[in-house]
Amino acid sequence: GKKDLLRVHTEEYVERFSSLSKSDGGNLGYLAPFGPGGFEIACRSSGLTLKALEAVLTGDIENSYALARPPGHHCLADFPNGFCLLNNIAIAICSAKAKKLAKKFVVVDWDVHHGNGTETIFYADPNVLTISIHQERNYPLDSGFIEDRGSGKGTGFNLNIPLPPGSGHKAYTQAMARLIIPSIKNFSPDVIIVACGFDASGVDPLGRMLCGSETFRELTKQLMEVADSHCDGRLVMSHEGGYSELHVPFCAHAVIQEMSGSDIKVNDPLVKRINGQQPNKHFNDLVDELLKGFERTIFS
Repeated sequence: GKKDLLRVHTEEYVERFSSLSKSDGGNLGYLAPFGPGGFEIACRSSGLTLKALEAVLTGDIENSYALARPPGHHCLADFPNGFCLLNNIAIAICSAKAKKLAKKFVVVDWDVHHGNGTETIFYADPNVLTISIHQERNYPLDSGFIEDRGSGKGTGFNLNIPLPPGSGHKAYTQAMARLIIPSIKNFSPDVIIVACGFDASGVDPLGRMLCGSETFRELTKQLMEVADSHCDGRLVMSHEGGYSELHVPFCAHAVIQEMSGSDIKVNDPLVKRINGQQPNKHFNDLVDELLKGFERTIFS
């Protein structure tokens, strides 16, 4: 409902969005157009993530995947951008806080673009650890830097991992194991929420990374293990970006198969193509040095 939106977004923004949606649609921000009825569609998307989180926190289900559209992680309190019209994950978290369903939340954003909206909304909040692993200086161009660690009481509770273009399976899985998992363990959350974008795929038109479906499976496996050990398995995925119509279904299937324990396997037709483009030893060595630098910055 509107009360859920206003915990995150300004009333002026919600009213403008709703009003324009009732006419011909438009664009209230940057790269975030919508047509007639766009407000209602965005509300349904946010509501899906809200209910997915609530169901996990109340114990109805162990984990969940919200196939939300439009995405949300770029949206600020009063400014939509990057195809995002309402911040789905932020709305879900603030609703759960208001209902006292949980106190401490981790958001892991592995969309290829920086999760600037979620970061900004929780930048001073010590009870929400926001983590974004993304292609360096892709979108937005001037955000997502390792030095951006939060402000006020939230200092130290924001983590950015900007990786160079061309990073693939090894870079992502090592970053998860060496940087993200230890950060989650130190924070000890009640639930882990993933901004689950698949645009780090090796064939995505809006990214320049080399991840495959097995990358997303391994990332999910690592998060499930830490969720099992630190927050009773509570894990929520909220769908974000991913613009390869061919490859997104295979990436999503790998994640959902891992989460559900399903034995239904699908052969990814792009495995050989993506694996054939994986970075060479020189590039992997450079990424390893980068991760060592991040480890010193984060954990020193």
